[in-house]
Amino acid sequence: MALKLFIPGPTVVTEDILAEMCGPMMAHRSAKATEIQKRISENMQRVLYTQNRILLSTSSGSGLMEGAIRSCTAKRAAVFSCGAFGDKWFKIAQMSGIASDLFSSTPGEPTTPEMVDAALSTGKYDVITVTHNETSTGVQNPVEEIAEVMKKYPDVVWLVDGVSSVAGAKIETDKLGIDVLLTSTQKALAVPPGMSLCAMSRKAYERTAAVPHRGLYFDLRTLWDFIDEKNYQYTSTPCLSLMYALDKQLQHIVHEEGVEARFARHEQCAAFTRAWADEYFRVYPNRRYLSKTLTVIDARPRGCADYISIPKLNEGLATLNLQLGNGYGALKDKTFRIAHMGELCLEDMKEITAAVVQVLKL
Repeated sequence: MALKLFIPGPTVVTEDILAEMCGPMMAHRSAKATEIQKRISENMQRVLYTQNRILLSTSSGSGLMEGAIRSCTAKRAAVFSCGAFGDKWFKIAQMSGIASDLFSSTPGEPTTPEMVDAALSTGKYDVITVTHNETSTGVQNPVEEIAEVMKKYPDVVWLVDGVSSVAGAKIETDKLGIDVLLTSTQKALAVPPGMSLCAMSRKAYERTAAVPHRGLYFDLRTLWDFIDEKNYQYTSTPCLSLMYALDKQLQHIVHEEGVEARFARHEQCAAFTRAWADEYFRVYPNRRYLSKTLTVIDARPRGCADYISIPKLNEGLATLNLQLGNGYGALKDKTFRIAHMGELCLEDMKEITAAVVQVLKL
């Protein structure tokens, strides 16, 4: 029996979504392909509360992270990091030859509006990047507060990594003024990995004209223009099987479960998991900025100075067909992570937390 995953991705995919990937191959320039990609785009606009253009990429979210910062940085990028995945965006910028500076938060603390304001007030930057939900630390950044600061800098393009939060936490893209919000399929969307998406504003599109070397495969301007030219089709052959699955899942999210109901379910799972963690361990990050899609937990039980062995914990959980996540980066073996994203519900959270208590004999 396959393990039920409570890791930060890939997440559990339901049988009907997996079955959808067995659909027949089709010409990717056909009217059928246009129909599917148009429907995906329209439903993603509903999930992201946006009228911005939706772009698809057959890649992980990292591909569109690279595409966004390469396509939109004409002068210099301010990269804000509150963990490993913010650091990754800075590494992408450095490896792509993009002039950039890294602004790091203390582990477990968010990117603050004050940090953003201080950087942008220098006039050095025409792009900022923010990780909405940092899975290494369990922090969800206060993008609503950052949005108020961004109103002071209308010429700065705002890129947001929503890989681990889109479809699990509400992000009102247009209301916040986010220029590129990107995600990928294997997290809260609960589709197998291999495809990423972003919502891109007209402002970001117009900025790309000032960037001469945007690359090719991940050039957001080329993707945008090709959609106009070919009617919701793409420059390269997409992963048709994943498109089938994503199309069906988005129809489920928008028309069956309902977007607001989905967010409420994630909130319920998060609240339960945090309360359990408070009883037996300690939630790791600043409690004012907790993720809606996973909980990062200090791996020392209450009243104990020693860390539990997370590999041994997972060995015990495997006998129950369950798996949770070890800490990431510098927090490996010092924290563990319980994801509550995608199709997981309250009963699933009761199952994994009870199993941890059983295995550890807490």
